[in-house]
Amino acid sequence: MFAILRAWAIAFVLLTILYWMLRIYFRSLRREKLEKQFDAGDAQGPRSAYIESGMQAYDRSLRPRLLWLVYILPLTAIAVIIYFVNYD
Repeated sequence: MFAILRAWAIAFVLLTILYWMLRIYFRSLRREKLEKQFDAGDAQGPRSAYIESGMQAYDRSLRPRLLWLVYILPLTAIAVIIYFVNYD
């Protein structure tokens, strides 16, 4: 039982690191895209306000929410495998 909990805890720590790396990477890609759009002349007003409003819209979009699947899918898979190996 303790081996399972230890494996799950290690997986959680590794998934947390992966989640934050992906989150930072995706946000930097979005910010760079917004900066390029502004530099191309596609936007009006101050640059910082344009980028901040774009990042707020990104935070409310589906992509950052889908990033939570980094936790959900592997931990669920581990639980299902443990269930079928031990109780089938």
